[in-house]
Amino acid sequence: MSRSVWRDAGFRGALACLALGASLEFPRGARADEGMWTMDNLPLSQMKSRYGFSPSPEWIEKVTKASARLALGCSASFVSQDGLVMTNHHCANECLQQLSDAKANYFQDGFTSRSQPEEPKCPAMELDRLDSITDVTERMGDALKGKEGRDYTSAKQVAESALEKECAGSDTKKWRCDIVTLYHGGRSALYRYRRYQDVRMVMAPDQNAAFFGGDPDNFNFPRYDLDMAFLRVYEDEKPAKTPEFFAFDPNGPKEGQLVFTSGNPGSTQREETLGEIGFARDITIPFVTGMLSTMDGALWEFGRSDAQHRVMAQEEIFGIENGLKVYRGRIPVLADPKLVVEKAREQADTKSWIEQNPQRQKLYGDPWKKADQALAVQKEIFVPYMMLERGSGFQGQLFSYASVIVRGVSQREKPDGERLVAYHDAKLPVIQDRLSATIPVYPELEELKLGLSLTKLRQMLGADDPLVKKILGTQSPEELAASLVSGSQLADPEVRLALWKGGRKAVEQSTDPLIVLARLVEPEALKLRHRMDDEVEAPLRQAHETLARIRFAREGTASYPDATFTQRISFGQVKGWTENGKAVAPFTYFSGLYDRATGADPFRLTSAWINARKELNLKTPFDFVTTNDIIGGNSGSPVIDEKGHAVGLIFDGNIHSLGGDFYYDGSMNRAVAVDAAAIIEALRVVYKNRGLADELVNGHL
Repeated sequence: MSRSVWRDAGFRGALACLALGASLEFPRGARADEGMWTMDNLPLSQMKSRYGFSPSPEWIEKVTKASARLALGCSASFVSQDGLVMTNHHCANECLQQLSDAKANYFQDGFTSRSQPEEPKCPAMELDRLDSITDVTERMGDALKGKEGRDYTSAKQVAESALEKECAGSDTKKWRCDIVTLYHGGRSALYRYRRYQDVRMVMAPDQNAAFFGGDPDNFNFPRYDLDMAFLRVYEDEKPAKTPEFFAFDPNGPKEGQLVFTSGNPGSTQREETLGEIGFARDITIPFVTGMLSTMDGALWEFGRSDAQHRVMAQEEIFGIENGLKVYRGRIPVLADPKLVVEKAREQADTKSWIEQNPQRQKLYGDPWKKADQALAVQKEIFVPYMMLERGSGFQGQLFSYASVIVRGVSQREKPDGERLVAYHDAKLPVIQDRLSATIPVYPELEELKLGLSLTKLRQMLGADDPLVKKILGTQSPEELAASLVSGSQLADPEVRLALWKGGRKAVEQSTDPLIVLARLVEPEALKLRHRMDDEVEAPLRQAHETLARIRFAREGTASYPDATFTQRISFGQVKGWTENGKAVAPFTYFSGLYDRATGADPFRLTSAWINARKELNLKTPFDFVTTNDIIGGNSGSPVIDEKGHAVGLIFDGNIHSLGGDFYYDGSMNRAVAVDAAAIIEALRVVYKNRGLADELVNGHL
């Protein structure tokens, strides 16, 4: 998931893919089809030598401008000149949930607009299109030179603030600018995005079709998922004109064909130290898995008790259960001795290279020691930081609003360069848009989530913790949650905006119980945030800056940086693999969908699919796999060919790709995509939406 100020998003959305791995190989540098390459540093010679194709500057420009991302996570692309956007159903879940009401469950039953005027606005969705990348490594380096700890953090905030302001200018509603750290600090880049805040729903299939096979088929292949959704961006109440788009190839790809993905992979840890990998294995993953498991059980029981409760919780349950499978799969990957041995070998080799030359020793020092010292501090503050600052102890939309308002009004009083990055002037329009969005709030669900997270807060920090005692007083977590939710008016966007615009005076005078709670928590949360920034993040970045310089000195820039939820291209081919001595074919077909259907969830087809069987061409390809290097965040990425035509839509990876956070295995790792031919066939025959199918094929309304 994209990093955001919304605390309740901490465990949801696009998750970095990690799970069971196959036999491992860890060669130095990128090989075969490995790599998530930035748009300004594509491996042109590697593409040419392997596939005989070298993209032109015009091709790169088109791919850059036709690609997009959803600000709260996931990738997307423009697929017509009239602002039509393609992404995954599971990336549009939040919009479908928010548009649903007592009369219509669009999350479960799908949504179709028969004409452009019928397209409803998604209450809280923003789409960003990359406009430019500017290398600001030298400027950031000059600003940070010689700085340590708090001085380093402050200098970084000032430099980033100045760059973002210059980039966005006076029109922050139109432009979004982010400083992106690449190679863990070895390079800094300024990414400028064109913002679209008016995003409307066009079409999404039923959940049964989008997630056919459910958890049993998740991260497996063959698959028969129609995990697609179509949106449209608007300007001035009219469909936006998007001249750069991916023309749709209704025939889809062929086996062995060269294909590309242009998406926004969330984060990888391929460059991290052995100590950081151990921290993830021993501390982060057990904590996150425990929190997710607890919330999953509570939400499942909540949904089971009442039909309306099930509708309220369905989108969250879907995200949590998908995340749980991913996080649980990290454990065997990180415990695999091959990974540990190879990381240790790499570090020993690099240390030996440094020690061979006194000048190198003086220049580089011991970055691993610096990283380990930072990790020791992180271990000390990890639990309170996660509970208080990252909001694990205060789950729910309403407290998320309260914490953003309370922190935001105090941050805005400071000079822009002294604020936390999320509250720079260039970022404020995003926050205000979110606060003003008309998003459904379900009091019963809010009470459940807040009560359960307060219980975990007491368990994790202890009943005798001074702040816990102040928060709970003499009430139980459930009693407190009920009184906080019932007494709050933060479900009303006008109330939220009045507090946001009213500044410190309005917040200090507010008697809204959740604002009062956020004011109580904020000093301790902010203290933890500063310790994390100054004593953990700053020295870790400095350690990685050194490691990046070492890598550049030894290998040049012929490698790709870890993923950062920014636009990347990966290349590969449509290709199956061998599993236990048996060939796994690269394509599935409509005929296989009906063979797999049982009539019971998760292999149940809706009546639309049952009735359409005789009309469908059952030889139409459904899903396919490629060797493209992807992870979480790539969901919704287009699969494109050499001509820049869309031939598919990424929605998953196979089980072997789930170690992709740490390594790429070209023999087994596969990306899974919906075939363009399946999209067109389903639209025309199953969903009777010829208008949308024609727009995809023709490129305009």
